[in-house]
Amino acid sequence: MVVPARPLRVAVLLLGAALVAWIVTAARMRGMDSGPGTDLGGLGWFLGIWLTMTAAMMLPSSAPMVLAYARSSRRSRAGSFVAGYVVAWTAYGLAAYGVYRLVAGAGLDWLDWDRGGPYVAGAAIAGAGLYQLSPLKQACLRHCRGPLRYVMHGWREGRLGAARMGLEHGLFCVGCCWGLMLALFALGMMSLFWTALAAAAIFAEKVLPRGERVAHGLALLLVALGLLVAFAPAYVPGLTQPAPMRMAP
Repeated sequence: MVVPARPLRVAVLLLGAALVAWIVTAARMRGMDSGPGTDLGGLGWFLGIWLTMTAAMMLPSSAPMVLAYARSSRRSRAGSFVAGYVVAWTAYGLAAYGVYRLVAGAGLDWLDWDRGGPYVAGAAIAGAGLYQLSPLKQACLRHCRGPLRYVMHGWREGRLGAARMGLEHGLFCVGCCWGLMLALFALGMMSLFWTALAAAAIFAEKVLPRGERVAHGLALLLVALGLLVAFAPAYVPGLTQPAPMRMAP
């Protein structure tokens, strides 16, 4: 099958951007994995690493939707579509950062890793697994796995319309993946190991055949992982256990 020049160019740009984002993410994360409760730093620094990391993780799995849009558009407005998509994930990152700052500023000693930390992290991971089975998750996953259906029924003209479509798709993508990203926060956002695993899981359930079954399998794995983190964290491969100290405010 011959791919038209414009979608092919968009595919090359997307995959190239994802590769660059992975290289930058790996460089910035080197030596920074402090496990659960990793200090997220200042807002500007966090936004930089968050946007780079989400581009690395999400661009490959969003490629089918972006390519479906590029094939249907008479003018190349894929950039506006991607910009709207990025806005949705930026909003999620800002919300997560706000929650982190509220918790860190409250000075909750019981969240220390030598106290209740493993139980909180384990509960968050197990909760992400249970979310995989929810109707909302399944509805958002169906949207992400049906790009042509969305493009046909949700089409909007112009650059503003493209950005709005990208934003709507981004919100569905957040609805699909926020649980997996929560698990990543719980395991250590600066861990390249867990980031790569989360990206692979997202790609598998959104792009590969029978992604719905992949999502159900991930639910079982996340619940089991959450229990292991809560009650036997030393046996979790790739998990960096934090030093017994309070989260930095």
